[in-house]
Amino acid sequence: MKNLLKNKKIILVLILILSIFVYFFLKNRKQPTSLSIQTVSVQKGTIISSVSASGTIISSNIENVTTQASGTVSQVYVSDGDPVYAGQKLAEIDLDVQGEQNRASAYSTYVSAVNSLNSANNSYRSTQSSLAVIYDEVKGHDDDETLEMKETRTRAEVANDNAYDSINSAQARLTSASLAYKTSASTITAPTAGVVKSVTVAQGMNIGAQETASGARANQRIATIATEGLPIATFNVSEIDVFLIKPGQKATITLDSITDKTFTGSVVSVDRVGTVSSNVSTYPVIIQFDTSVERILPNMAVTANILIDKKDNALLVPSGAIQEKGGQSYVSVLVDDKQQLTPVETGLVSDTQVEVISGLNEGDLVISGSPSSVSSDQKEASPFSSGMGGMMKMAH
Repeated sequence: MKNLLKNKKIILVLILILSIFVYFFLKNRKQPTSLSIQTVSVQKGTIISSVSASGTIISSNIENVTTQASGTVSQVYVSDGDPVYAGQKLAEIDLDVQGEQNRASAYSTYVSAVNSLNSANNSYRSTQSSLAVIYDEVKGHDDDETLEMKETRTRAEVANDNAYDSINSAQARLTSASLAYKTSASTITAPTAGVVKSVTVAQGMNIGAQETASGARANQRIATIATEGLPIATFNVSEIDVFLIKPGQKATITLDSITDKTFTGSVVSVDRVGTVSSNVSTYPVIIQFDTSVERILPNMAVTANILIDKKDNALLVPSGAIQEKGGQSYVSVLVDDKQQLTPVETGLVSDTQVEVISGLNEGDLVISGSPSSVSSDQKEASPFSSGMGGMMKMAH
């Protein structure tokens, strides 16, 4: 009898312990732990929307002084830091045989180009004269011009147009020949006014003729000249961002080689044709700096943040708080310790924040990240619970 009573007491104790365990288990299943939810208060502030792009310096107000001459440097008239004016002598070279031959060939090409331009001008004057005569013959025949008249007039107009095009071609060849003749000269002069930098030749030094892979003569740099002006950089942006960028927009610019300074600048131009490489389209954007320092050199790597838009006194939430489904944006708001999914209209987007135009009020508590556990009641209320589950991404 005693053993029976003892066994009943043990069974009652076990039932009581099991009941307590089941109670707390079910209670914990219905509500998430407070540590699993991170909230942030909706606040007003300033949001800046920008596009980030990488690029290089293409002009830093440094002009190269080059030559195609070959021989021995007989005189160097300048040193680093010397101011010079356009046309000032920088160095003299005693041309070797190859240098003399190159000079003579360049002069012959130059003279031929001059003659070609003169001939093109004469031909153009001749076709203009012939066209004037034909126009005089068909004057007054606008309504009854014969086929023969029309054919004659058309031939004269085409000949005149071709003669004009020949002038442009001849002028381009003369420009090229003039530059080649100038760079083959024994006297090297400053192409522009400025301050001499990076002199790379010295008296008695031999300068050899260089050729490119195609066999053309290559320019050899002997110095650089720093001029007044502002650096210019080119950046490649994606096909998504190019439509957001317009000339005149401001930008902040940083250089890998100058870590202690941030520069400002403005968009000068946007190339909307772009290029394709490995099936990826990019579009060059040119930005001019507002200021300059001597440490900025051509081909340096740069990064720009181009300001697209800015708004003050905007309602802001973290980017991670925005969820999207079916083109509608949502945020999870904490109301009376319960999560409530609220549709919102978003505006500007920065790297870390999103502007909320409607759907929230200042001071609302929003869930800034996904909770580690959600009650079954909350899952049923969520529009993200269907299919394979809700997909979270940054607002656009």
